[in-house]
Amino acid sequence: MLLFRRAGDGLEVLLGHMGGPLWARRDVGAWSVPKGEYTPDEPAWTAARREFQEELGLAPPDGEAVPLGEVRQANGKIVTAWAVEGDLDPAAITPGTFSMEWPPRSGRIARFPEIDRVEWLTLDRAREVIVKAQAAFLDRLAEHSR
Repeated sequence: MLLFRRAGDGLEVLLGHMGGPLWARRDVGAWSVPKGEYTPDEPAWTAARREFQEELGLAPPDGEAVPLGEVRQANGKIVTAWAVEGDLDPAAITPGTFSMEWPPRSGRIARFPEIDRVEWLTLDRAREVIVKAQAAFLDRLAEHSR
């Protein structure tokens, strides 16, 4: 779910910076729409709302869901997104976590936040840092908002 708000002369979108040590020092390509995986028996819209809550620790906003379609990321994952107008304070998030072996081949399992921070970004700034395939969602939102 891509949360957006109207600000100044344009739109801002809420993106999350991917958590964990692999993304800690990256900016370009390290920001994403809050999202996650779902099974074929779960409706995509239901999954989008669930994943928003799991990744940010906040209830998803109510409001009109603007379908933004699908994109295929470089890793082969297909992402389906909707935009919803709303507002939230990035300081209010309580991110979900995941576990992985870190450092590699150490045998130690560490927990990391799924998203280590979220920020409101202008569409131009968001295009600079979002996962490349997901930039199409920004373009579709901009087109819808004209």
